[in-house]
Amino acid sequence: MQAIPFGKWCMIGLVCLLLGEQTGQAEGLASKALAVPAHQAERHLKNIRQLTVGRQNAEAYFSFSGSKLIFQSTNNWMKDTYAATLKPADAGLGCYQMYVMDLDSDTVRLVSTGTGATTCGYFFPGDRRVLYSSTHASGPNCPPKPKRERAYRWALDDYDLYAVRIDGQEMQRLTSTPGYDAEATVSPDGKTIVWTSVKDGDLDLYAMNLDGSKTRRLTNEIGYDGGAFFSPDSKRIVYRASHPTDQAEIDKYKDLLNQRLVEPGQLDIFVMNADGSSQRPVTSNGASNFSPFYFPDGKRIIFSSNIETKGEGGRPSFHLYMIDEDGQGLERLTFDGQFNSFPMFSPDGTSLVWVSDRQAKTPGEFNVFLADWVP
Repeated sequence: MQAIPFGKWCMIGLVCLLLGEQTGQAEGLASKALAVPAHQAERHLKNIRQLTVGRQNAEAYFSFSGSKLIFQSTNNWMKDTYAATLKPADAGLGCYQMYVMDLDSDTVRLVSTGTGATTCGYFFPGDRRVLYSSTHASGPNCPPKPKRERAYRWALDDYDLYAVRIDGQEMQRLTSTPGYDAEATVSPDGKTIVWTSVKDGDLDLYAMNLDGSKTRRLTNEIGYDGGAFFSPDSKRIVYRASHPTDQAEIDKYKDLLNQRLVEPGQLDIFVMNADGSSQRPVTSNGASNFSPFYFPDGKRIIFSSNIETKGEGGRPSFHLYMIDEDGQGLERLTFDGQFNSFPMFSPDGTSLVWVSDRQAKTPGEFNVFLADWVP
């Protein structure tokens, strides 16, 4: 699929960014995005820019060069003039499609098929191919949404992992077992994929080579293990996990799993060696802690948590925090909005990208934000 320049009508869920008409040499999306003030307590964030606008935009992750982002979106917009009112081209998409945003030009590429649902995109070394999960092999429509029943649940739809060029060509299917295969990321040394699968009857972490060979299981404890990222030296993995211990909780987990559902009300951050050994928790606070990512120094972890609102009534607030790998030195990083998550540092450690509902115009709107990181 070809890159789609801004100034044209958006196609198949294209996210429109806050850009003006292009004249002469492109100045880049990051330089033209909407500037957003930081909360006075957000001392580690500077020069915040909003890269998407409207509907749901999530899980934006840097390429190995730091010049691109892969992200998922339900947006379907047409561009108006920069900083003017944007109007939706239609009602948008019913589920996520996958895009690559070039921060040095004026293009966004649709890299998924435009059918089914997608999630969890990531770059391969060289920035010419990407990895993501999709349900399109099971059918062209969006999977049905699960019944919440006043609980946070998500469906374990029939996702498989795919590798594809950023022009959407030369697709390779990496998994083909029934059920959920998603949440995949690539090690910084470019040798290993880690992902979550239900292939052996539980939600566990697995690793494989980039071509899908030499699959090995990394976790075995009953419960959910997922959202894994490698440390900068590729020797350790940080992930989120929920391991029920009470028999009633175990029975409930298994029952939901049989319904292809998961309801992890409490999640903790864990770390382990890349081979699955030495698994240990970093947090144990009774909250929902997720989306962990290593700092460039490999000694600290940034993550999202509702630790300060876990016991309050109403809608909990999720904010970004940092913590030492040994569980010490907890510090809150974001203070604006009700939801801040999916953080990732640029490869050179100078920028942070994350998803937030700050500046949202409608309930349920989530956008991608980019900021300079202040140590």
